[in-house]
Amino acid sequence: MDSSKKIYRSEKDKVIAGVCAGLAEYLNVDVTLVRLVFLAGAFLGFSSTIWIYLAMWLIVPVEPSK
Repeated sequence: MDSSKKIYRSEKDKVIAGVCAGLAEYLNVDVTLVRLVFLAGAFLGFSSTIWIYLAMWLIVPVEPSK
């Protein structure tokens, strides 16, 4: 794994805040899969997914302009 790899919120593929798109890019998986995990967690009663999303929205920086 590249030690300089950092997580950012996506500006180009965002729906709400770009958290899922940024996380998907960081993990190198499809963004739809990450969105479904967060959505399923929210609807199945795992309120921690909502808190994790909100925390990442506040903590994770927006990707720098290229």
